[in-house]
Amino acid sequence: MDCDYYINAIQVIAVAESFGYLDPPRKEKEFWIHPFNLTREPSNRFFNFYNDIRKYSDKFFEYYRMSITSFDELLERLRQKITKKTTKFRRPVSPEERLTITIRYLSTGTNFVALQFEFLLGRSTISSIVRETCQILWETLQPQEMPEPNPNQWTEIANKFYLKTNFPNCIGAVDGKHIRCINPNNSGSIYFNYKKYFSIVLMAVVDAEYIFTAIDVGAYGREADSTVFKECPFGKKLYSEQLNLPAPTCLPNTNTYPQPYVIIGDGAFGLHKNLLRPYAERGLTEKRKIFNYRLSRARRYVECTFGILANKWRVLHSAMLVAPDFADDVVKACCILHNYVRRRDGYRFEDTLSNDMEVFQNRSSNRNLGASQQGIDVRDYFSEYFINSGSVPFQYRFI
Repeated sequence: MDCDYYINAIQVIAVAESFGYLDPPRKEKEFWIHPFNLTREPSNRFFNFYNDIRKYSDKFFEYYRMSITSFDELLERLRQKITKKTTKFRRPVSPEERLTITIRYLSTGTNFVALQFEFLLGRSTISSIVRETCQILWETLQPQEMPEPNPNQWTEIANKFYLKTNFPNCIGAVDGKHIRCINPNNSGSIYFNYKKYFSIVLMAVVDAEYIFTAIDVGAYGREADSTVFKECPFGKKLYSEQLNLPAPTCLPNTNTYPQPYVIIGDGAFGLHKNLLRPYAERGLTEKRKIFNYRLSRARRYVECTFGILANKWRVLHSAMLVAPDFADDVVKACCILHNYVRRRDGYRFEDTLSNDMEVFQNRSSNRNLGASQQGIDVRDYFSEYFINSGSVPFQYRFI
């Protein structure tokens, strides 16, 4: 048997073990709260730690991945939704601890077994807290941290892209990433991607400030980028002209032939009047090489954003040992927290460092290369513009 067989077998065993499937048969439940976890009540261990770490802003940021001010604001926005009632049987886990548990899971990727010993709570309790809080994070923050832009906001995004990348009328960069997950029962091969592992897809559009403008999570790993994008809410609005984009405008240093606002992607996306991709590599002319270079300078923002996301929220660095629908909630929480923290705290240099990104891989399988005539015309106009009135001196050094 080949090596892949043994690797797959080991992965199956590891997943089964993490969920306790290989544990000896359990006796009937003897305790409402395990005696080991009762030590959390009199010692009040969490609040002792919580109050101590708040005295040191640098340590707090290292542990929580955000400043004290940002955490306090976040806690107050969530408090009502994550506060549970006290009963005569037991006291509920406090909002402070529920949010801390969730952030620790997202920022470290530590499994639920390890977290139960850190917080002296049962594994099922930890899992329930993380999932519920992730859902509430998205529901609470999304309207403010990832709203659909209006025409003025689209124009502002385009102005920043032009200022930073010299690519005019660009309102975003799009890409998709595989995120490893376990294969649910009776799902067949729908989550099995062309890279030979099970995954869900994160499809994202970002601006020139490394902020997510729109995301879609949960598409099957086997689907092509162009298909995922067309079927996600953002893509459907783009193709049906319901994104509320500004009217076409003339490119800088020109006064004729207004051009549409565009999103840029790699070769895996279909060419459309509002979605540009590079020319195919074979037989490129100088003009097309320059276009590809200019497009790549703007498209790198989505790659950098994914890198910052995964290095701050390191649960994305390893396969999530949860079902796909749970993984959807986790990824959405990471993305909305990325925007929340980025706007308040900026980012630190260490957040940009990429190490083991194997689990967060590019989806460029290039399986669907459809193109509309309007898209071809727009791309050709941009390529002509980049060697004439839109030329920059340094572009010839990079082709």
